[in-house]
Amino acid sequence: VDEKILLELGLISESKGKYYDKFRNRVMFPIINTSGKVIGFGGRAIGDDNPKYLNSPENKVFQKKNNLYALNTTKQDIGKDGYAILVEGYMDVVALSQYGIEGVAATLGTALTPEQARLLNRFAPQVVLAYDGDSAGQNAILRGLDVLEEANVPARVLVFPHGLDPDEFIRQEGIEAFHQLKPISAVHYRVLREKEKYD
Repeated sequence: VDEKILLELGLISESKGKYYDKFRNRVMFPIINTSGKVIGFGGRAIGDDNPKYLNSPENKVFQKKNNLYALNTTKQDIGKDGYAILVEGYMDVVALSQYGIEGVAATLGTALTPEQARLLNRFAPQVVLAYDGDSAGQNAILRGLDVLEEANVPARVLVFPHGLDPDEFIRQEGIEAFHQLKPISAVHYRVLREKEKYD
């Protein structure tokens, strides 16, 4: 493949006239669109390399805002179950899938976009937001609820205790504990967040 194309797609980088594998020493997550075509990659550092996650740059083939990780394989489960579980990262999808949780997709490490909400709306009558339990994840839930409501997609929220993310929670607590978590309504979630701020 022509080096210019590899550079444009962000698969290699150039320094002093030499080309380097941009994703060296990383576990690779192919990002596949709903038509089954590989459009980009996410790479997680195996060691202490920074950044921890490296994604393909935006280009004419790959725009993060228009795609969801793993939707290509989980869209059938979503149709069967009647809802999609939306998480933040690749490893959340992998961990939940390993434990038999179906219908999971991820927002590719970005805040949920209107385009992603519309894409979800094609496959999921309802969305359950299962973002990380830290403050960044919780704030992303509030923004995600607004985006989903704007797209007329009914949404509920899965709240993980002790600030855990879905990956950590299911590995520590197991599948039964995950099933015992009950999604709450958007209104209920917003009230909980307001209660944190006021007496």
